[in-house]
Amino acid sequence: MKVAGLNIHPLKSGRAVPQTTVTVNLDGLAGDRRFMVVGPDGHFITQRELQALAQVEARQIEGGVHLRMNGSELAVRFDPDHRLGVRVWSSDVDAAVADDAVNDTLSGWLARPVKLVHMDEEAERFVGAEWAGAAAAVGFADGFPILVTTNGSLADLNRTLVEKGQEPVGMERFRTNILIDCDEPWAEDLWESLEIAGIIFDLVKPCARCIMTTQDQTTGERIGGNPIQGLAEKRMSADRRVPGVLFGWNAVPRSEGTLRLGDEAKVIRRRNEGWPMKVRPAN
Repeated sequence: MKVAGLNIHPLKSGRAVPQTTVTVNLDGLAGDRRFMVVGPDGHFITQRELQALAQVEARQIEGGVHLRMNGSELAVRFDPDHRLGVRVWSSDVDAAVADDAVNDTLSGWLARPVKLVHMDEEAERFVGAEWAGAAAAVGFADGFPILVTTNGSLADLNRTLVEKGQEPVGMERFRTNILIDCDEPWAEDLWESLEIAGIIFDLVKPCARCIMTTQDQTTGERIGGNPIQGLAEKRMSADRRVPGVLFGWNAVPRSEGTLRLGDEAKVIRRRNEGWPMKVRPAN
């Protein structure tokens, strides 16, 4: 098996940035989900409620981030002493916050009051102790440092969608970090640990998918095939700890290093059985 894709998402819910080489830190891929849009109250905002975020391109620069949307551009640098308490799901983070002029401009772009925050070197967040064995460091990702997916599983999902008369979808819908070229559908359910370029990744929890997978990752529109409906055919979790439909696995890196496209991926520990799925009754 090989690494077929590497992606970072500098702005949470912004556009993906494909990589050929990426640094792996203990809190995820370097540059991944280090910036985030929040409401005036500091609560995180994603494409779930603000679809236009899919139109925002972000590129990390020295001391900040460069943003672009519909031909408008904005270079943002952060004062580490200017901070805001923000919330990502159940996590509270003391983040650097952009100045009022930047936030006013971004609010205009997105047509609602927002602020831009940065997970800088002073900020920290730890999650997932019940799944990872110990709390894992993470940026502004929903729950874990890295998401792993496979080509084979996407191909199987698309077969289901086509059978349902829907259009196939691309992997960008799932906002993956590491895409593995593996032909066997859902093989990752049995992978407990992977080794890639000498780095160990523990796959600790399957990823429940939300309405964002139904959105075009260029425009934010809810168009084309509906992965939620396709996954419901055979990927509905039967374990109450992770409700909903599943695609991909959340992973925690146990060491640091560099990944490149084409790197070999080896399964070094396997589970005895896969994740329990609900069986849909026959029609």
